[in-house]
Amino acid sequence: MKVAVFPGSFDPFTLGHLEVLKSALKIFDKVIVAVGHNSTKGGGFFPTDIKVQIARDAVSDLENVEVCSFSGLTVDFCVEKGAKFIIRGMRTTTDFELERAISQANKRMRPSILTVFIPSSHEYSFISSTVVRDVLINGGKATDFIPKNVDIAKYLKMIQQ
Repeated sequence: MKVAVFPGSFDPFTLGHLEVLKSALKIFDKVIVAVGHNSTKGGGFFPTDIKVQIARDAVSDLENVEVCSFSGLTVDFCVEKGAKFIIRGMRTTTDFELERAISQANKRMRPSILTVFIPSSHEYSFISSTVVRDVLINGGKATDFIPKNVDIAKYLKMIQQ
């Protein structure tokens, strides 16, 4: 069974993430959406438990997808889950440079784990979690950027309480 890990901060999970995930499901038997804590991005807009729930809502109509949180190195999480592949979405050439460096470090630490890059389509290449957070923070309508299964207003209320 080909198992892949799709790691990210997913703060929040967007249509771009969903598109990459659906492409990955055409290649892999199972994909684990791994919501991680990124030390370079701080705590994030949404707490980890809410990011996991948003991702679960987003993928609720897909089969062979698991959503969970993790901390530490992605390659160690892959070993723990029996995954031999890491999925990384690519929006721009800038993404490629960063992701290539990360994949080379991962390869050095765990040579048996392969990183697979999946480019986003032009339609979603401008969507990032940063853009979505900015829209949300400024009271804008983010539904054009979030999967239809996600009631983002519900999660905004949870973090405002």
